[in-house]
Amino acid sequence: MRRPFFLILMLGLSGLLAMASVSDAAERAPNIVFILADDLGYSELGSYGQQKIKTPNLDQLAKEGMRFTDFYCGNAVCAPSRCVMLTGKHGGHAYIRDNGDPGQMLPETKALGAEFPGQNPIPDEEVTIAEMLKQKGYATAAIGKWGLGHFGTTGDPNKQGFDLFYGFNCQRHAHNHYPKYLWRNREKEVQPGNDRTLHGETYSQSQFRDVAIEFIEANADRPFFLYLPFAVPHLSIQVPNEDLDEYADMKEDDYEHHGYLKHPKPHAGYAAMITHMDRDIGAILDTIEKKGLTDNTVVMFSSDNGPTYDRLGGSDSDFFASAGGFKGLKGSLYEGGIRVPLIVKWPGHVKPDTVSHHLAAFYDLMPTFADIADVKAPEGIDGISFLPELLGKEQKEHEYLYWEFRAYGGQQAVRMGDWKAIRQNMMRPKVANAGKLELYNLKSDPGESKDVAAENPAMVAKAEAAMKEAHTPSELFRIPMLDGKK
Repeated sequence: MRRPFFLILMLGLSGLLAMASVSDAAERAPNIVFILADDLGYSELGSYGQQKIKTPNLDQLAKEGMRFTDFYCGNAVCAPSRCVMLTGKHGGHAYIRDNGDPGQMLPETKALGAEFPGQNPIPDEEVTIAEMLKQKGYATAAIGKWGLGHFGTTGDPNKQGFDLFYGFNCQRHAHNHYPKYLWRNREKEVQPGNDRTLHGETYSQSQFRDVAIEFIEANADRPFFLYLPFAVPHLSIQVPNEDLDEYADMKEDDYEHHGYLKHPKPHAGYAAMITHMDRDIGAILDTIEKKGLTDNTVVMFSSDNGPTYDRLGGSDSDFFASAGGFKGLKGSLYEGGIRVPLIVKWPGHVKPDTVSHHLAAFYDLMPTFADIADVKAPEGIDGISFLPELLGKEQKEHEYLYWEFRAYGGQQAVRMGDWKAIRQNMMRPKVANAGKLELYNLKSDPGESKDVAAENPAMVAKAEAAMKEAHTPSELFRIPMLDGKK
């Protein structure tokens, strides 16, 4: 007779402990989960108008939170965009302003058995979001693709505030989703059955999901910052066959796929990659729910830049209308290259199923996270917290948003309210009209089809002044036309 009573007692105690755990979680600083897709276009989610790719979990996230219409990444390609996001400085002040690598690996990095060089490293003096949040006792993890310095350099993620790094350190390594190994901090983890061909046994995206879940479970009793810079849907197009089967009827229309690896069904493969990621996000959110952390966890989803073009082995962006009606793709400072989705869910704080037209960019994330965690943001950053917008309160606006990018001909852009100014071919001074300012009214012309600079000299002057103010010279990423140097 005593055994049933004992079981009832234990079940009751378990329930009380679970309730106490949920109560403790509510009293802690909020957890922050920032999920970053790689080369995902503005219109590649159902909640942003996509018709061919299934993203039910992210669409549900949008229904339960706030969807931003006018949010921008940090730059038009991977490394500089991530630098802007992590350090809170726009492209005119950020240390990393283009892709590239140091040319050789340090002896320490070679000793670890690294096979890829890594990108130019961010220096010690740069303060990252992870370093900022650790002041508040946050556990920190970056799981996915890094791209800001290899192990042995100042850009080592473990030296930039992350307790755990898991994934691809070098962007080149991330060009194949069935890698021979992934990094767990400074240790290589062999991925069974993979040889960097089209298929393998261990899909990196699935690994990122599993390690993210492990991190959440291991840190459920303390505040955590989980940064998930996933490597999909960046090239190469690779996905497990069971995911591909979901799009068996998708039309290929004799589309000739170019790139690192030829895929027999590139349209289906690309769509399946995004759906696989969406399903993984659902599993991560389920784990947060099971641990009783949902109400005290801020979840954000975005993309590091616009969608790619087929000659680099990415998607058929025309087929999927990946950039919506915007002009330009990855590598361009036109809207299609830098305007990206942002979805934010925070139960009890962010009103469900809401839409924000607030102008914001990656460099606003650091001060926003600082406000959420109640910690001081570093001095000298360019961002403005958009926490008031999330909470439905009065929001301070930027005078302008700014980007510069020396690649793809050399570009500079600024957005001021409805107005967008852009300069091109700044690294090609011999091209006709190199550096000439184009002006667009995005309210009436979101596709940037009609340059109205000639009719608006006052706005041109204002844009030029903003561009001059925002730019500081960089020895590593010089733009002679801006610096007045040859």
